[in-house]
Amino acid sequence: MNLLKEVLKYQVYPAMGCTEPVSVALCAAYASKELGEKTAQARFRLDAGTYKNGMGVRIPNTDGEKGNLLAAAMGILLATPELNMEILGGADKKLVSAAKEMLAQHQVHMEVAPEVHGFYIEAELTGINGKKAKCIIAGSHTEVVYLSCGDMVKINHLPLADHTQGAQDFKQVLKKATLQDLLDAADNADEEDLAYIKKGVEMNLKAAEMGQALQKVGFYIKELVRKKLLQMDLLSSTKILTACAADARMDGQAVPVMASGESGNQGVVTILVPWKVGKEMEVDEKTILKSLALSHLLNGYVKVFTGELAPICGCAIAAGVGASAAIVYQQRGKCVPAVTLAINNIISDIGGMLCDGAKSGCALKVVSSTDAAIRAAYMAIHDYGITEVEGFVGKTAEETIQNLGSISSIGMSKVDPMIVDIMQEKCNK
Repeated sequence: MNLLKEVLKYQVYPAMGCTEPVSVALCAAYASKELGEKTAQARFRLDAGTYKNGMGVRIPNTDGEKGNLLAAAMGILLATPELNMEILGGADKKLVSAAKEMLAQHQVHMEVAPEVHGFYIEAELTGINGKKAKCIIAGSHTEVVYLSCGDMVKINHLPLADHTQGAQDFKQVLKKATLQDLLDAADNADEEDLAYIKKGVEMNLKAAEMGQALQKVGFYIKELVRKKLLQMDLLSSTKILTACAADARMDGQAVPVMASGESGNQGVVTILVPWKVGKEMEVDEKTILKSLALSHLLNGYVKVFTGELAPICGCAIAAGVGASAAIVYQQRGKCVPAVTLAINNIISDIGGMLCDGAKSGCALKVVSSTDAAIRAAYMAIHDYGITEVEGFVGKTAEETIQNLGSISSIGMSKVDPMIVDIMQEKCNK
């Protein structure tokens, strides 16, 4: 198995809008297309992380409207699952108005499925003539594990272990990989891989350019520079770049970005941080693109231990690990000790950052990750870093990441339900 090609195929793809509500819309679209008639009632069940991530983030092509419910109604009306994670690009004002009317008529209902673990979206639609259609996406943002209409079942990979989809083959291989394996895979990236990775750079730079026009996080970092409270150096310029890209996404701008680890904001950090640093340091482009391959691989590697949607912030920690390691690769090549120090440094620094759902504030966490990734890499390039004698850092990078995964999945198991409770209470008020 070519691990890089598998990661690029399944976890690195264009997405318009926050990937959780987009996946809700995609699930709705699959069910709606199967139903083939107007929907009278729709019921959705989501894992806590997906529910959390879609509550406060703006939806593309809606003039700033928010939430999973609206995304679900839009998906029902669009009924174009072939558009995959760019499905919301097909919406217009008329469709959004019709989706809002569905919500006003209480036709769409949504709840957390407390018994599920891992990524899970279930959509059950009832048509105006009583026909029913059902779709379940689980394990990843795009994988349909169940699809039926009436008595006809088209796809059935149920029952799912622990109500979740079994990991795809590449995830099992990725979980067993060593840091050396990932470095080798990135170093052996072929021209097809590098061309696709470069496409992601171009997409995310375009998103950052669009975010320049918004008076959000990127704008205020520029203001700090203008007022001479910060210098316009490599750190500041890279933070402005990543913040603006995240600002555009979280504002619901109709611009796709290249995701990494199935997350757009992770794609912003994974791609733009090492790209900007490499260019400023005059690293040759092929080496930069190979470093981005490593960044994607490590982002995915962290997430097979922490989970697709974890209580900790993936765009900061998982993507930050990838970005920091990529910068070290640009300067030191396949040096396992140096890359290990970078990984230990950034996890020791921001490893406990919480995820409280997708929203405008994600750009702040992207900025923190950008800053931490560059700092961690710089120290590691010069052979300084946190070692196993400190905290939960392990003897190897693999062990450190596995420790982080245990803390996230076991030690913080009550965090997501607690955050969802807080968010729901705010909505009720």
